[in-house]
Amino acid sequence: MNTFLQIHPDDNVLVALQDLPQGTEVGFNGSTITLLKDVPAKHKFMITDVQSGDPITMYGVLVGKANTPIHQGEIITTTNIVHDANAFHEKEGNIEWQKPDVSKWKDRTFMGYPRKDGQVGTRNYWLVIPMVFCENRNVSVIKTAFEKGLGFAPTEVYNEQVQDLVSLYKSGNLNAIKTYKATAVTDKTTRNTVFPNIDGVKFLMHEGGCGGTRQDSDALCALLAGYIHHPNVAGATVLSLGCQHAQVSILKDALHKLNPNFDKPVLVFEQQKSSSEFDMLSDAIRDTFLALIEADKEPRQPSPLNKLVIGLECGGSDGFSGISANPAVGHTSDLLVAMGGTSILSEFPELCGVEQELINRCIEKDTADKFIRIMRAYESQAESVGSGFYMNPSPGNIKDGLITDAIKSAGAAKKGGISPVVDVLDYTEYVTKPGLNLLCTPGNDVESTSAEVGSGANIVLFTTGLGTPTGNPIAPVVKLATNTKLATRMPDIIDINTGTIISGEKTIEEMGEDILEYLIKAASGEIKTKAEQLNQDDFIPWKRGVSL
Repeated sequence: MNTFLQIHPDDNVLVALQDLPQGTEVGFNGSTITLLKDVPAKHKFMITDVQSGDPITMYGVLVGKANTPIHQGEIITTTNIVHDANAFHEKEGNIEWQKPDVSKWKDRTFMGYPRKDGQVGTRNYWLVIPMVFCENRNVSVIKTAFEKGLGFAPTEVYNEQVQDLVSLYKSGNLNAIKTYKATAVTDKTTRNTVFPNIDGVKFLMHEGGCGGTRQDSDALCALLAGYIHHPNVAGATVLSLGCQHAQVSILKDALHKLNPNFDKPVLVFEQQKSSSEFDMLSDAIRDTFLALIEADKEPRQPSPLNKLVIGLECGGSDGFSGISANPAVGHTSDLLVAMGGTSILSEFPELCGVEQELINRCIEKDTADKFIRIMRAYESQAESVGSGFYMNPSPGNIKDGLITDAIKSAGAAKKGGISPVVDVLDYTEYVTKPGLNLLCTPGNDVESTSAEVGSGANIVLFTTGLGTPTGNPIAPVVKLATNTKLATRMPDIIDINTGTIISGEKTIEEMGEDILEYLIKAASGEIKTKAEQLNQDDFIPWKRGVSL
């Protein structure tokens, strides 16, 4: 196994692929570099001496500048470099892309749920949503009723543990409580037998809909409309209080904007017009059950791979993210795009420093101009509240080698591969063009994943170096570990290990193809992702300008 890596020939830093102690001698380009301090795996050290103010280059782009002299063989840290990134401007030149060979997938299909509007679902869910946080409790009541009544409820493994402990306590066996060890259950979900063609009833609870700005409520309605319009959803039950900012009429307008011929069943129940809470909930349960009978009549069918829309996401990133999982996912994206499929790259604060590359990859100048406009407005909003993109890296990111936002961004952007950018979407805008789309979201894992799915992603590829248990209520989330240690340590949340790229067992291209094969099986329902097995149904709407 190699002990270090230069990612791009223009880089003036090397990445440690394993822990390298002080005094280690590294042979590079005919010279010997002696490490002046310990360099943990995933961190970087200098190839040459630099002076204060000199650029630090990685992935072939500017990722920081030295704020003190740094010697050859010295580790870079948050104390000796600061964030810096290249400026960006209008689109230059025309994109020329050599498509990868996709002949082996020419006649392949996945088993999906075709919808009347031409979209294809990877799951078939009924959705229950509140228009306002006041209805969360009522949504929770319906959730309990349907999950237990239809057999969708997860196995109550932790409840069983408490019952075991209660029994030991009642028997007076305190020592047995101290040594009690529960048995792990791998798949905590069961399969309903009432409606075999329905994958579940899903519930979106949130803290919005009233009390904030009208902009927040309008954005929430647009996001909820994206979820109802989504191909993984057969229809929805909507609970409204009645007096909130997020009116049902706004939701209906948003649905009409997405599809003027929208005809999915949407059942609306307004509490302030009901004779009682009991009657409203009883009616909602009855009418939802009747709708499930109809939704169950649509089985999976062979569907072309170009109907897949993948979200490209990362969370809990580390110093290996940009050299293993992210570029592998990028190759998967390129393969799918070459077949006429669609991918969505989001997290705009984590594109800082690589904007010009993405601008130049835009097919149309108008698309590039929209990206520039959104990026500058977002950065300005962040700065207006005393922040900035440079504050995006988390303590975990920094500890594992991502010490500036530009370093993190240069690696995060690799998820988008090298295909042309066909469209740029603002938050809650729905994808309409096959190919690589850029979607404005924060870097927050759940806010971004929630947005990608709301914009049409019917399956999500989520890379992580530290271990993040993020999922989504209606779209399968495939979790990819950037390193083998993580995959071994947290097998209950990891689906795919890309650490074999670091060890040299797999190439980026080979791993990208493996990911596509897994994607096809997961989309077909042959595989339940770990997030699905854990019922990891995360959903957070974004309040614009507040989150990075």
